[in-house]
Amino acid sequence: MSFLSRISFPRSPVLRRPPDLLYAADERVPGAALGGLAFQHMATALALIAYVLAAAKIGNLDAETTRNMVTATIIGMAISTFLQSWGGRLGAGALLVHMPDPLLVIIVGMVVAEFGLGGMFLLGVVNGAVAICAGYIIPRLRSVFPPAVAGIVICVAGLSLVAPALRHTTDMGNDNVINVVDTLIGLITLGVIVGMSIWGSQRTKLLALLTGLLVGIILTATFDKIDGLEQLRHTPLFGLPHPPMPAFNLDPGVLLAVALLALMTQLDTFGSVVLLQKMNDADWRRADMNKAGSGIRANGLGNLLASWLGAYPNAVSSANIALAHISRSTSRWIGLATAGLLALAAFLPKVSLGLTLIPTPVIGAVELYAAAYLIVSGIELIASRAMDSRGIFLVGLSFITGVGTMFVPELAEQAPQSIQFLMKNGIIVAGLTAIILNLLFQMGTSKRARLEISQDIAPADVARQAIGFVEQQGAIWNARREVVRRAATAALEATEALQADTSRRLLAIQGGFDEFNLDLELIHTGDPLSLVAKATADTTNLLDIDGAAFEEALNHALAGLPEVLLKRMADRVSSGTIGKTSYLRLHFDH
Repeated sequence: MSFLSRISFPRSPVLRRPPDLLYAADERVPGAALGGLAFQHMATALALIAYVLAAAKIGNLDAETTRNMVTATIIGMAISTFLQSWGGRLGAGALLVHMPDPLLVIIVGMVVAEFGLGGMFLLGVVNGAVAICAGYIIPRLRSVFPPAVAGIVICVAGLSLVAPALRHTTDMGNDNVINVVDTLIGLITLGVIVGMSIWGSQRTKLLALLTGLLVGIILTATFDKIDGLEQLRHTPLFGLPHPPMPAFNLDPGVLLAVALLALMTQLDTFGSVVLLQKMNDADWRRADMNKAGSGIRANGLGNLLASWLGAYPNAVSSANIALAHISRSTSRWIGLATAGLLALAAFLPKVSLGLTLIPTPVIGAVELYAAAYLIVSGIELIASRAMDSRGIFLVGLSFITGVGTMFVPELAEQAPQSIQFLMKNGIIVAGLTAIILNLLFQMGTSKRARLEISQDIAPADVARQAIGFVEQQGAIWNARREVVRRAATAALEATEALQADTSRRLLAIQGGFDEFNLDLELIHTGDPLSLVAKATADTTNLLDIDGAAFEEALNHALAGLPEVLLKRMADRVSSGTIGKTSYLRLHFDH
């Protein structure tokens, strides 16, 4: 522990700790809990090596070459996980564990079938280079990636897990026959994970996923359904990766496809970084784009370095984010320990291969939980902003195209052959649709607006117009719902405070918005509203006063109430005069 106490992470912003977290991002984790959580994250990530094995099977790789690719891939996962946990310019400073990128299974299988493991070098270089470049570009494109776009990608990613999760849990093959035993194992595993996550104590919640995995493995062993033990016996205990001879003659079309998929993967990385930021900040309002860019660059650098070993490219693991949610633990120390365990496992082929033998229905149960978590998390991000008709169509049409691609895969077959595999991926289609529609719908949208107030309407109607203006513009500007509600309430209070003096008439209300600020200005005749606290009567014995004296004392006590309420509702309040009119300005941090 003395060595660990000398470790100092790069500086990160000071955040208000959510009360439901056991261990927040920068908090140290006690030794026993650290080991248990890191092992759970390592086991979860290594269970997803199944994507590498699937690609190796497509490419007809022999056992030795497959083992080398698995070892190289785990090293790449360890590098990326370490960078993400460490933070700084090459890492998000968050508990982001990496896994093999599921979007690349088919392409990797095709490449290794033709070029062997040597083809992975150029594929990894392109993937990593695109990600590193995206890490510098995306932070400058805040308007392109609002929470709604990230939420759509996360939600569709969860929906895309539903079909494979159900098939894995039920062991439903091409014959569409459900295996009752496997289904029972999967449901019990899921029940244990969900049950311990909901009703378990703080200590047992930390072990929810690992306990579910162990229960599933024990049940599978009881029914004698664990496969691959013979292969495990013939695997050496210790081994080093064997860098392949790079192949440089890959088809340019394949490299272009890899580049496009890498870009879409980084959108998922962006969404994952946002999720961790939201989990670690009780006052979360918007994505920290610099941290998101650093997280994307960490993913790219990890893939670039591991490409020399013939590694399968990796991406952020949504299942591990679900585990962080289950355990209520997002400490970066867990990420560092997980990276160390992954690096150790990379040089112990028997251990890493043994962990990949986790039964399919058990993995399916974990995927079901991850799908549920991602779907709800995406919906929360989408619903965090007010919406007008543009937002409704942005979200709705993006879901239609993404989910429609999953429901009607024949549509993608109408696309040119070179991009068919891209069009068959619902995450890519939904993400691209959301980005394009967001850019299209923002055209012609002003970030300032003004409403002239008619002088012939009743005071109550003036207040309604002010509220309607704030709510309508908040939806157009896609501002946070909580801020819009607060601004609307403050606008109502300000209108009533101004109209309390008959010498004042509200002439107009105007507002402006950027991603950081929401400002309202009420233009009126008469003197500016005084914001200086007024002396109030001694209200200690107010109820003992009778008659007219009581009414006078009460009015005097409440004289400064509107100003007090405004100062509490808005982050800044000011008043003054411009020419022959006066103004009341309300500022809200966004």
